[in-house]
Amino acid sequence: MYISVAIDGPAGAGKSTIANIIADRFKLMYINTGSMYRAVTLMSMRNNINFSNVREVCRLTNSLEMHFENDNLIVNGEDITDEIRSLEVSNNVSNYATIPEVRSILVKLQQNMAYKYNVIMDGRDIGTVVLKDAPLKFFLTARAEERAKRRCKEFEEKGIYVEYNNVLNDIIKRDYIDTHRENNPLCKATDAIEIDSSKLSISEVVDVISNYINEYIKENN
Repeated sequence: MYISVAIDGPAGAGKSTIANIIADRFKLMYINTGSMYRAVTLMSMRNNINFSNVREVCRLTNSLEMHFENDNLIVNGEDITDEIRSLEVSNNVSNYATIPEVRSILVKLQQNMAYKYNVIMDGRDIGTVVLKDAPLKFFLTARAEERAKRRCKEFEEKGIYVEYNNVLNDIIKRDYIDTHRENNPLCKATDAIEIDSSKLSISEVVDVISNYINEYIKENN
């Protein structure tokens, strides 16, 4: 029995943290799709390729060899996990992630992974596009203000000072771009279970999702 778990939601909702813990608990392969789009953004910026140059962005995307080692993303042999979380990448990723051709390339890669392994993926369109037939779908959200606080804390833990209002404005802007893009916008799948984590701890969210997975395993064994 193959297990596919899809977790969607806006930036800063805690998707990757939660997915990582669930992956470890149920021995699933964790695929952070958002990191893959961040990788395309970072590598494009390194090579001075503007998001408007679709042909060159796609050429670059096809040249990238990506794989995950635990939660670390290795691209062309380089661990870029920390660099793709920079504020500069965060502020630009939506521009590259909205390119239909780029999304098509990465979605195919993500689907191929799901055909071969028990997986958990998080992103913006996992339950609606990438794993639309997944039996376990969750939509994880939280108030923008709470998500901004979490992002600020992440940066502080890395010794990086950021202004809260700037982070909040970036999140609000990114929410708008993600939900209004023409191709595969962020939205809750009709069969997804919505979890508002604004007032929940990480462990509480993990427990909620784990209960659903355990119930699915029990019913299908």
